Amino acid sequence: MKKSLGILFALMFAFALTSGAQDKPPLKLVTTTPLPGFTGDFDHFAVDLQGKRLFLTSEDHKTVEVFDLEGKHLHSIAGFGQPHAAVVLSDGNVIVTDGDGFGRVALVDGKTYKILNSIKLPNGVDGAVYNPVEQYYYVESGGDDPNNKTHVINIIDTKAFKLVGTIPLPGSHSEAMAIDRAGKKMYINLTGADQVGVVDLTTRKLISQWPVPDAQTANAIVLDEPNHRVFIATRKPAKFFVYDTDTGKVVATLPTAEMHDDMWFDVARKRIYVTGTETTAIMQQLDADHYAHVADVTTGYRAKTSIFVPELNRLYIAVSGKGKPDAKLALQVYEIQP
Repeated sequence: MKKSLGILFALMFAFALTSGAQDKPPLKLVTTTPLPGFTGDFDHFAVDLQGKRLFLTSEDHKTVEVFDLEGKHLHSIAGFGQPHAAVVLSDGNVIVTDGDGFGRVALVDGKTYKILNSIKLPNGVDGAVYNPVEQYYYVESGGDDPNNKTHVINIIDTKAFKLVGTIPLPGSHSEAMAIDRAGKKMYINLTGADQVGVVDLTTRKLISQWPVPDAQTANAIVLDEPNHRVFIATRKPAKFFVYDTDTGKVVATLPTAEMHDDMWFDVARKRIYVTGTETTAIMQQLDADHYAHVADVTTGYRAKTSIFVPELNRLYIAVSGKGKPDAKLALQVYEIQP
């Protein structure tokens, strides 16, 4: 009886949230920076709060773009084949993953924007995640060839800037990763195998594999550690999943934004932002097992690359417009609304 009442109150709360979101959108656009001369997709952002900068990998333009935190364009870093992910180190330098024949990670000087060094990796270098506990950068090498039965995560020691190991994984490709606060476990979308994997970072072994039911092309992943939950989003169909990390079972699903790339958990407001083409979908966490779709905020065509910066109360979104002749590429800055 108590559980039924809880679900009823959750549904009533969700209805109230949805009605409120229609009156006052949860995101307010405050700045748009046009990017004339750019074509193709962006991939990922990295933020440098100390240096008040934002880095955006422009994979088709073969550059890394630098902005200030108000959205003003500062610099364009060339010399890449297909930059995908980036992380800003404590000394202000930047590590960028680079694919398209390069198969490397590049170390960029945070002051001069010159490439200082690089580490050769297997082809198919793509996404990455940084572990601040051990200061390792975990970089995926895979590809889209379904005939590939395995791929690897390359482990980069960012202090020494050297490759210190690999983690073999099933399937051709992994799209996104999340690491717990203790730096001991990695949750990973095994996109090529249609699974969510759990990796023990001490032993560097895959210890669990959870199926993604009735969906493919898992992209974004976010960890809600206090509630023992991990969120993933898939493209085929566009769907949001909630997994119980203790059991590996799916406890909730919702439709979400099409052709998404990034997803963020706003812990203070218990909101999830999924950035996709045309819209950003916003879900509300009612409790660990219950979620409600509260809004779709109009953004732009293939506006799927984003970064949420809670310290600034902002969501930055890159609009690529790839494949649309009249599309206008831009950086959008949104303020989070109560």
